[in-house]
Amino acid sequence: MPTLQLQLTPPVPAPRLAGLARELTALTNRVLGKREEVTAVLVEEVVGSRWFIGGKTPAGPTARLEVSITAGTNTAEAKQEFIGEAHRLLRQHLGGLEEASYVVVRELPAGDWGYGGKTQAARRHATSPL
Repeated sequence: MPTLQLQLTPPVPAPRLAGLARELTALTNRVLGKREEVTAVLVEEVVGSRWFIGGKTPAGPTARLEVSITAGTNTAEAKQEFIGEAHRLLRQHLGGLEEASYVVVRELPAGDWGYGGKTQAARRHATSPL
């Protein structure tokens, strides 16, 4: 049940954003093994004059993608693959990205987050054999 938060500048037409969200959801499923039906993608378009790299407004498209997953559910290799593939998708959909465009994998303890009113730890406990 990952959440993906994408911040970007400049704004992108809604149909392109929808396509990017679908591809990021599929990538999260394929590489990190997360269920598509509970993967959420939130896109925030940032005004270019409010984004700075090295203290200056970037000349080209810039993005920051953060995916939150449950700690210990993915290998270092899977996270590296996700970062590389997600960056490729961002470049493909947004154009030539500034070098300081980031993909972050944030791991949260299973007891610290969840969906549908249950933590990931509670879900894991409910599905484990007795």
